[in-house]
Amino acid sequence: MKRTVAAVAGGLALVAAAVTYGVHQVVGQSDEAPDFSGDGTGTVTIEIRPGASAAEIGKTLERAGVVASAQSFVEQVIMRSKESGLHPGRYTMRRRMAAAGALDLLLAPASRIVRTVTVPEGLRTSEVLRILAERTGIPLKDFTTAVAEPRSLRLPAYAEGETEGFLFPATYEIEPEMTAVDLLRKMVARFRVAAEKVRLKELAPRVKLTPRQAVTVASIVQAEGGVPADYPKIARVVYNRLARGAKLEMDSTINYALDRHTLKVSIEDTRVDSPYNTYARPGLPPGPIGNPGESALTAALHPAEGTWYWFVTTDPRRKITKFTDKEVEFRKYREELNRYLGTN
Repeated sequence: MKRTVAAVAGGLALVAAAVTYGVHQVVGQSDEAPDFSGDGTGTVTIEIRPGASAAEIGKTLERAGVVASAQSFVEQVIMRSKESGLHPGRYTMRRRMAAAGALDLLLAPASRIVRTVTVPEGLRTSEVLRILAERTGIPLKDFTTAVAEPRSLRLPAYAEGETEGFLFPATYEIEPEMTAVDLLRKMVARFRVAAEKVRLKELAPRVKLTPRQAVTVASIVQAEGGVPADYPKIARVVYNRLARGAKLEMDSTINYALDRHTLKVSIEDTRVDSPYNTYARPGLPPGPIGNPGESALTAALHPAEGTWYWFVTTDPRRKITKFTDKEVEFRKYREELNRYLGTN
């Protein structure tokens, strides 16, 4: 049989093409394909890999004892015109099913076993990579290699080749045979969707920032903020300080420089030699200090109106943050936090 092989993008398209090829492989072998009757019993998990043909899917089902024969399954695919309806993934099936019932289950979303990984907002890239490796089984070195060679990740130009800030926090589906690069690309693509939604490139100049700088502000807001309602106020404090040419003096940037998380930042800590030390250097740090979510991005682009120059999260457990433009009040709030830290 003469065939032309076409390049097909994506796992779903590969399955559709392969199913059509598999149909031609199997049809005509026998007029009466063995088939079970009824809904089957028990449970068994099967996996459809990207690019699997109809014949291969049928044989997988047959080997697992789901259907009596691969041919009976493919005949159902043809009869119901479902050549493009089969998706790669893992499915919960039953043994000794009629081929028609097996096809029904493969077409039912509830039968598909969806593996996911959730990345919380505000994590640093190093923390994100560890979570991805732990939850997916993909080796950590694959992720670190991908980040070290980011050209394949399709980062926006303003990311300047760095992933920090651009691995969007969300829940991601882990597809069969997914690689570290595939998953990181998904995260960058999801960042692009969020950036488009909040109009990052359009609105960043209105707060006198580049898109990368706006993401940097969002990452500070995310790291410093207790509740999303406070994010626009925190962004305003950042902008009020930038407008005066002052130092930001954000503990979150010190923690980033020291690669740790703590509420107890000492005077000695604020002397760390790092471009991320906003106690020692005026202006923004050179890049994001974590991966902000949509609320923090929005706050960076839409800061609240106010003259606040300081804020202190006086009760971290209950996420109570107080804002002021008076130094005497700021000192009082710092004392409240110190009392909290002394008793917790």
